[in-house]
Amino acid sequence: MVSRHISETRPGISKTPTYFDLQEGRMRYLLLVTLGLLLFPAMGEAQEGEEQPRGQGYVFFAPGKGYPGGTGTLHFGGGGERVLYKGLAVGGDIGYLFFPEGGFGAGIGLLSASGSYDFRNIQSFKKLVPFVTAGYSLAFRSGTANLFQFGGGVTNWFTDRIWFRLEFRDTVAPNFCGCGTGHMLQLRAGFTFR
Repeated sequence: MVSRHISETRPGISKTPTYFDLQEGRMRYLLLVTLGLLLFPAMGEAQEGEEQPRGQGYVFFAPGKGYPGGTGTLHFGGGGERVLYKGLAVGGDIGYLFFPEGGFGAGIGLLSASGSYDFRNIQSFKKLVPFVTAGYSLAFRSGTANLFQFGGGVTNWFTDRIWFRLEFRDTVAPNFCGCGTGHMLQLRAGFTFR
């Protein structure tokens, strides 16, 4: 008991969480809450008689490269979309992006709000539905950064409820570290569900 008391009172040893521990906990909490808020309304059922759903959720995994420098990135997350009119939709996603060279713990949260248009009304596309997307992204960790993103891809129907989604996305940082424009190029692969 005496040695335990001494180790707890030694300078430099503390049971209280550090600033970094608190920020990491807050980031995890923010990721979970936002993902829940995005997915809950997006999983609504389509109205009767409609061929396409009005709302859908998705999960993704995205290897990529960050420029300048060409550093590899890994990004995973989830989100949802809501169709407003024909192929026009709004949505958002949240994920965690990290650089494998720096380790998993050195990543950032990435929250995105997007508009998209899918070409579901083109008769030649039955199971493959191409789409384009663009919007705003917020990178966060101990601070924040405003970004924008754009891209496109294709959704392939497996069943009425589960689809495969493949997307190319460029997330742009207008003033990256004071050295010009930065880009995070990603190839996202995931599943869409309703």
